[in-house]
Amino acid sequence: MPELIERGHIYIAQPPLYKIKRGKQESYVKDDTELNQLLLNSALENAGLHVNGEAPPLSGSALELLARKYVEVQAIMKRWSQRYDERLLEQLVYMPEVTLASFDRADWLRDWAHDLNQRLNALADGTRTYRVELRAADDSHAARVIVHKTEHGTPSRKYLPREFFESAEYQRIADLARTLAGLIGEGAYVTRGSDRQDVGSFKEGMKWLFDQARKGQTIQRYKGLGEMNPEQLWETTINPETRRLMQVRIEDAVAADDIFTTLMGDQVEPRREFIEKNALSVANLDI
Repeated sequence: MPELIERGHIYIAQPPLYKIKRGKQESYVKDDTELNQLLLNSALENAGLHVNGEAPPLSGSALELLARKYVEVQAIMKRWSQRYDERLLEQLVYMPEVTLASFDRADWLRDWAHDLNQRLNALADGTRTYRVELRAADDSHAARVIVHKTEHGTPSRKYLPREFFESAEYQRIADLARTLAGLIGEGAYVTRGSDRQDVGSFKEGMKWLFDQARKGQTIQRYKGLGEMNPEQLWETTINPETRRLMQVRIEDAVAADDIFTTLMGDQVEPRREFIEKNALSVANLDI
């Protein structure tokens, strides 16, 4: 087996993750990225955004650029939601940008934390409350924002240090925030074809467009090849003309061997440590 891998003779079939059915037509989608791309293209078809009641429509490439920024930030928030409260992440889009220079302006950063605190608690639904504070720098820590949350009586807290705001992910969020600041005014609405919907935010507009794009089609997520009939299996995974294959490289084999040894070996403690370390990183878990 090692020699087969070294020579590049081992491949793994890559079946599609989704099947999309619209009427009698069926198509297959390889992963979440491709699915989101298809839905976005469909959502923007004949779509327009009127940022206020008198404005001409924002459409075509201009709307597409803005929508792609929004979708990319939503993907970042989805990944980060494993570590940070989703309401906190969403409110960052409506907050002024925190820069490195902001950490030298304690009063400004304290006001920023106060504004975030008000925004989060304005969304309170009885299940959770927030308290946001600025912790000044001391001998052991640099200045940082702390978000305290109590949900169903259980307290927790998250630190937002300088490194959080330096990250590429936060920079993408801040870029979207600058773009959307003051964009949506009174009387704003979106259209798709002959349909129209009044909106109070860009988020509302995108949600409506995606809902319109999903109408009339069924999206099925496959958990395994056993859910496919023989014809589907041939079309998506076996047919040499249409199948997708991933070559197994020696570095993949080494990493896989380490994981199998950890998860299937006789030692309990390494397995427990692996599960505890990676549990919150799971994106899709099929049982």
